[in-house]
Amino acid sequence: MTTNQVWNKYSTDLKQFIISKVKDTTIADDILQDTFIKIHTNIHRLKDLDKLKPWVFSIARNSIMDYFKSKNLVFDLPELEINYELEEQDHSEKDCLRGILKNLPKKYRDPLFLSDIKGLKQQEVADSLNLPLPTVKSQIQRARKLIAKGFMDCCGYVINEKGVLQGELRAKKDCTVCNL
Repeated sequence: MTTNQVWNKYSTDLKQFIISKVKDTTIADDILQDTFIKIHTNIHRLKDLDKLKPWVFSIARNSIMDYFKSKNLVFDLPELEINYELEEQDHSEKDCLRGILKNLPKKYRDPLFLSDIKGLKQQEVADSLNLPLPTVKSQIQRARKLIAKGFMDCCGYVINEKGVLQGELRAKKDCTVCNL
């Protein structure tokens, strides 16, 4: 795949993503340009085209982080409040995940949110939360295990011999997390 093809396919979505983070179209254009320079110089390293979209978005996320670091901007760490309304006819893994995340203790939820959702490196999470790196690493691992356990308890998922969580979502009326 060429850089031009990646541009045609993802530039609009990437720009919207960047604007949602920096709130300034001029800065977003600069970050988008920086992102595509990185894509252009590294696209030969991408072996699996199925991973193209997550790869380009992770480059964009890192470019945004680089921008914030270069300006010495402080990251505002909002409380992870999850508000949701369940529709009677719809039931998905997202519904269960919201409930599982809502029930995670704050000491696990915050590092996980910063690392896995915000995309911060674990050292950055440790610095942001003023915690030692080993503590943050163990809290993130514990949070991930609690999420897996939540799916196992909620919908009867199992961990297969390769350590991968698998199963089928129960009907909403049988789901212990979504019916709380």
